[in-house]
Amino acid sequence: MTEAHTLDVEKVTLGYGDRVVVDSLDLRLPPGRITAIVGANACGKSTLLRAMSRLLAPRDGRVVLDGKDLHRLPTKEVARTLGLLPQSPIAPEGIVVSDLVSRGRHPHQRVLTRWGAQDDEAVHRALELTGTLSLADRPVDELSGGQRQRVWIAMTLAQQPDILMLDEPTTFLDVSHQVEVLDLLVDLNRERGTTVLMVLHDLNMAARYADHLIAMTGGTIHAQGSSADVLTVDTVRTVFGMNCMVIDDPVSGKPLVIPIGRHDAPAGVSAAAAVQVS
Repeated sequence: MTEAHTLDVEKVTLGYGDRVVVDSLDLRLPPGRITAIVGANACGKSTLLRAMSRLLAPRDGRVVLDGKDLHRLPTKEVARTLGLLPQSPIAPEGIVVSDLVSRGRHPHQRVLTRWGAQDDEAVHRALELTGTLSLADRPVDELSGGQRQRVWIAMTLAQQPDILMLDEPTTFLDVSHQVEVLDLLVDLNRERGTTVLMVLHDLNMAARYADHLIAMTGGTIHAQGSSADVLTVDTVRTVFGMNCMVIDDPVSGKPLVIPIGRHDAPAGVSAAAAVQVS
């Protein structure tokens, strides 16, 4: 099992240039759980993730890892605890899959320590878990978008972080591979106790796979808690500006959000009225 860590956001303000994206936000990441952040485009989800992984320094406030200011800790110490898969990673030209995944072991390498069997095992396991073992000798730039995404996830898994952060990890994946990747994250959480924080666009995938849901709008947290508490008709309307019905997912028992468009309501009934009926 992984070591339990605390990661807190305290009155953090974030932005780019003159633009404030996240304003005085507080957040405590539930240790040993799977947390998903949802929200409309440009609401601050990815910006918050960047700050929590030390890629973006707060303008005000601080991110605290195990009681210490994250942005003042040594880089390798942070990398042994936190792993991040950003939204659009770029691989060095010509690099093959096995070499890219091996780079996930960099935080565990020391000046007087050579690459060892433990590193080989971590890389092999990461390739195996993501279904990319057969791609090990292929150049990354020859892969499809979905294959490439799974390889990046493998690199992050090879790092063996105790806290794993992923920004839209199911991007470019077809539905079957989306389920495989999210199932894998559940396995890591249950078997190793890995704390997982991910940004997802698909509300129903977030509801099904996350223990804790955070809904953001306008750079603030509008609601957080279980999927049943967060994914309500009112919250979806406020956060996404979308009418919907929310029913029980017949497979998971979690909330299932069904969007209602202007042409979806029964004849003679407005979309707003249809929501009220639900």
